[in-house]
Amino acid sequence: MQTQYFKQYSPALGRDMECKVYGHAGRPVLFIPCQDGRFFDFESFHMTDTWAPWIESGQVMVFSIDTMDAETWSNKAGDPYWRARRHEQWIQYITDEMVPFMRDMANSCNGWTGFPGVMAFGCSLGATHAANLYFRRPDLFDGLLALSGIYTASYGFDGYMDDVVYLNSPVDYLANMPVDHPFIQQYNQHKGVICVGQGAWELPETTHRIQEICQEKGIQLWVDFWGWDVNHDWPWWHKQVAYFLPYLLE
Repeated sequence: MQTQYFKQYSPALGRDMECKVYGHAGRPVLFIPCQDGRFFDFESFHMTDTWAPWIESGQVMVFSIDTMDAETWSNKAGDPYWRARRHEQWIQYITDEMVPFMRDMANSCNGWTGFPGVMAFGCSLGATHAANLYFRRPDLFDGLLALSGIYTASYGFDGYMDDVVYLNSPVDYLANMPVDHPFIQQYNQHKGVICVGQGAWELPETTHRIQEICQEKGIQLWVDFWGWDVNHDWPWWHKQVAYFLPYLLE
């Protein structure tokens, strides 16, 4: 498997950011690690093995990035106003810096031109961030695989709400989205999966709420609930990746 490492200065964040790229061709996939995770977690937790059939066959190139959760969602002692805006800078880093970088590399490797869509993938808090990107920026993200996420910003901000927190809380902004909003047509041209188990450490309540909102708004999204034995842990996420990826890539 072809693997590349990059370290680049981010103007949005004012610091260097690291990433690894797995694969030589195919559609770009953005992997967001779990809470407080690092760019090497895709490899460290053996997702490279699970994704290998699709990476090595040239169907996907996976770009694994760093989180900023330690400064934002996890920093419960910090000022929520500042934390929300620091998180928004990370969103800007992804949309304005990483996505163009991913598109350029995908175009170069595949002999493409234009602006290929990106699939967002994450587990746990990584799924929260992936789904937020998919719903906020359907012009950039045309695929979603979100496993065991929590889709309310109250998880990180404990009831604090302002305009920036709202922008990062899918159950809030989707519930208020008009049924004729142009984003809904874009969602329905894409493919997205949100999955959660009902076993130990899983919190399926906001996934149920996402399902309700999608039914109310006419948003086509595969929302799947796995069994009471399905825990919030890597072995199940590996199984879910293998189960859902063929659908997302067909």
